[in-house]
Amino acid sequence: MLALTITATDGRARRGVLQTRAGAIDTPAFMPVGTQATVKSLTPAEVRETGAQLILNNAYHLYLRPGVELIEALGGLHRFQAWDGGILTDSGGYQIFSLSPLHRVTEEGLTFRSHLDGSEHFMTPEKAIAVEQRLGADILMSFDQPVPWGATRAQAMDATARTHRWAERGKRAWNPESGQALFGIVQGGFAADLRRESAETLVAMDFPGYAIGGLSVGEPKELMWAMLDVTTPALPVDRPRYLMGVGMPSDLVRGVALGVDLFDCVLPTRMGRNGTIFTWEGRLNLRNAQYERDAGPLDPACPCAVCRTFSRAYLRHQLKAGEILAIRSLTFHNLSFYQQLVARLRAEISAGTFTAWAEGFLAGYRA
Repeated sequence: MLALTITATDGRARRGVLQTRAGAIDTPAFMPVGTQATVKSLTPAEVRETGAQLILNNAYHLYLRPGVELIEALGGLHRFQAWDGGILTDSGGYQIFSLSPLHRVTEEGLTFRSHLDGSEHFMTPEKAIAVEQRLGADILMSFDQPVPWGATRAQAMDATARTHRWAERGKRAWNPESGQALFGIVQGGFAADLRRESAETLVAMDFPGYAIGGLSVGEPKELMWAMLDVTTPALPVDRPRYLMGVGMPSDLVRGVALGVDLFDCVLPTRMGRNGTIFTWEGRLNLRNAQYERDAGPLDPACPCAVCRTFSRAYLRHQLKAGEILAIRSLTFHNLSFYQQLVARLRAEISAGTFTAWAEGFLAGYRA
């Protein structure tokens, strides 16, 4: 069963150890996204080398292809993708709403068409939990109805109330004896009272952990922080808090300052594939002509294998030539940087210097 031990705090920032059935996770932690049971372009050993202890797979995509039956028959997600660390699966609610525009919501569940072949499917909270458990993930997400940016208060109230009812149903369908932990997902749109109410309602259901969903969906950044600011104080101090789909390096620092323990985002892998790298000074686009003759590493302060081996000029050439090496190298570096960042956050919290360090980082970082 999941257990979080907080070892140090600095303000609302927390350092801890999250014990899962797959082993211990140091928090704050960043999860590389492996939507299709792979972190794009990297082997599991390379993902481990970046420092990652926990990755995210997406139940919606894996349910559609290659299918739960196949993955289960081949030993579950860990064996299927040869990953010996922790695995968290998203339930697929967000993907259904974003990838299947013809979806239909009822109290029973969601009817949707596959974005792959147009076939029709029906997903309930109970089925979503069954899918995640059969896939073999260590941390499961409840099935929720996300509240989109721009929704009215009435729409936010309706979707959030349904999320709560679906959370209750999913929790009843979950088998805690499996050792797989189930998180409730806080919704509430962009109203402080609805966010607090959602957190309090889910806390009363006593989930092993809590995710904060429905943020970073197009709203102004300051509104996102305001919603997070009112949400985390309503969550139990002894349970992990996961901010879904966030974000940039500065977002991780701000999120930790507000009490978040877990993050995931496609940005470091997606932007790496497109030529953008993250450094301790900020991000840069390697396609820019100024790096054509740059003999220096991607980031002089980064000890990763890519920075120890290749120059900016060389990797820019590989990128412009469309070579796979560039995609792999930039992805590896970006994920290494994110793991170095969360390791630094943990160290600063332990030293009691996080608040001052974060202020300096945010003031000088080129987003």
